[in-house]
Amino acid sequence: MKNVQKAIERHLNILEFTLASLLRRKAKNLSLLAMYLLVVFMLASLQFFVTALKREAAIILDDAPDMVVQRLMAGRQDLVPGSYASEIALIKGVTAVRPRLWGYYYDALNGANYTIMASDDPTAVAERASIGSGIARSRNLAVGDLLPLISYDKNPIMLEIGTIFPSGSDLIAADLIMITPEDFHKLFNFPSGQATDLAVTVHNPKELPTVAAKVASQLPDSRPILKSEIMRTYQSIFDWRGGMTLVILTTSLLSFIIFAWDKATGLSAEERKEIGILKSIGWETSDVLLLKLWEGTVISLTAFLLGVVLAYWHVFFLSAPLFAQALKGWSVIYPRFQLIPVVDAYQLTILFFLTVVPYTTATVIPCWRAATIDPDAAMRY
Repeated sequence: MKNVQKAIERHLNILEFTLASLLRRKAKNLSLLAMYLLVVFMLASLQFFVTALKREAAIILDDAPDMVVQRLMAGRQDLVPGSYASEIALIKGVTAVRPRLWGYYYDALNGANYTIMASDDPTAVAERASIGSGIARSRNLAVGDLLPLISYDKNPIMLEIGTIFPSGSDLIAADLIMITPEDFHKLFNFPSGQATDLAVTVHNPKELPTVAAKVASQLPDSRPILKSEIMRTYQSIFDWRGGMTLVILTTSLLSFIIFAWDKATGLSAEERKEIGILKSIGWETSDVLLLKLWEGTVISLTAFLLGVVLAYWHVFFLSAPLFAQALKGWSVIYPRFQLIPVVDAYQLTILFFLTVVPYTTATVIPCWRAATIDPDAAMRY
């Protein structure tokens, strides 16, 4: 027990001396801390943002249909005949097949593309629309206003705004216009008896691959897409965009590594003199190494903790303005939404070992070399 208490007191005394030593060289250590903090902040922000976006996508796609069936013509998506829905509904395990009507509309007034979707609500009123908050912002629209659209027949269609989707749904509904099937056919001159694609519900999720294989066999020009495949695609997109952003940050990361290595491996004359004095008054080599280890730990750990806290605030309170456009994508109608805080402990641990451990370890090597030389020689350096 006494040995443990003595060891704790030794560490506390060395830590106290370490803090005093760092304060004596404030300018140098603060510059290192600032660069260290910036690197950790950028990497942690990128990690938090990508992880949060992937989680948002997973939550949204949780309500997606079990399987989407498209029709291909010459390798391109084509309209799906209504007869396909009847054939798929006969496959064992399929509980529902819902034809979907959706498409894109270019608005020449602001250069934006809207997503137009036909509502399944039987109580929906003709010439009345529900729109995303992004469209409402860009066109200065409110409930009760009229949204003019031009049909493919060059006829004007005036849609009364019945509902504006809440801003919390901007990730999927910022550019969405929901109208009745009748208005959809009128707007796009859409042929009757056909659909954009089919949403298929399967009773047992384990049977999805089997059902998809039967759909592809019975309808050779169809392309069944499982919900799991859509989720993997979104995950890959965010991973790819995060990787591209990380490549851009590599230059600053390499600059920090060079700076930190130069600082860690090159002791100044003042530091060598300090080591010589400590050795001459009775400090052992292990005490000097422990002192420098604490110096590296204080700087690196402070930079890591402050960087992670600032990154958390940047991403989840400010919506990551530094990375938003690079990772969400670019659009005239830009989605605004508050990310739900999520922290991946595994990735945070990797970030810790990539930023804190190498620098802390690197400070020990040159200090060991200086601590093993004669004190008189160190003080005369």
